[in-house]
Amino acid sequence: MALIRSGLLFALILTWLSVPSAYADSLEAALAKAAPGADSRVIALAVRATQCSRAQGAAPAQRLAVIDYSMPSTEQRLWVFDLKKRKLLFHELVAHGRNSGENMATQFSNQNESFATSLGLFRTQQSYRGQNGYSLRMEGLEPGFNDNAFDRAIVIHGAPYVSPVLARANGRIGRSLGCPAVRPAIAHKLIDSMKDGQLLFSYYPDQRWLKSSSYINCGSDTVASREKSTSRQ
Repeated sequence: MALIRSGLLFALILTWLSVPSAYADSLEAALAKAAPGADSRVIALAVRATQCSRAQGAAPAQRLAVIDYSMPSTEQRLWVFDLKKRKLLFHELVAHGRNSGENMATQFSNQNESFATSLGLFRTQQSYRGQNGYSLRMEGLEPGFNDNAFDRAIVIHGAPYVSPVLARANGRIGRSLGCPAVRPAIAHKLIDSMKDGQLLFSYYPDQRWLKSSSYINCGSDTVASREKSTSRQ
């Protein structure tokens, strides 16, 4: 399974390289340099998704959040970048849904009442104050994977169970009902940096999503064709 996932991710990177873009290449390199602890392949896919959203007519985002759910919840797996200045703004813990797994998230859903995390590209909307305090609404952009996010009230908010102390004591941080919850101490600043039309890329090496996402597979080649050409070599 690990080899399959690695092969698919490699094929996706090849697909990305098949679409020439000096801007995207330089942006990818800059973000990877700003976040040396992040998987550069995940950064590449996040940049690709950002560029694909532009190609589909979306307004440009000023900031990009990347969550790597292949990492355990005890590690800082959320990065927020300023795309204009090409610098890292936040590197933080982030929760996953309680039905996605314990310390490791392995199950993902777009269904109402699933209490699981959703994958794919999101665009942020307005901030508001709700039962979890200062929060940020998001629109899921990928049909079948996260387009129920608004109806599910999948939002960014602060939560006391997102804590390095709890991570050390329990072997994992607390879990949400599907929201990417963050530490209360940084929630307000992070939300203000991400509100009003920014992008969030939620990653896990899920084969169905990786193969079918229109925000990853928007070049002239498909992942499937790249896999075939790679297998013949």
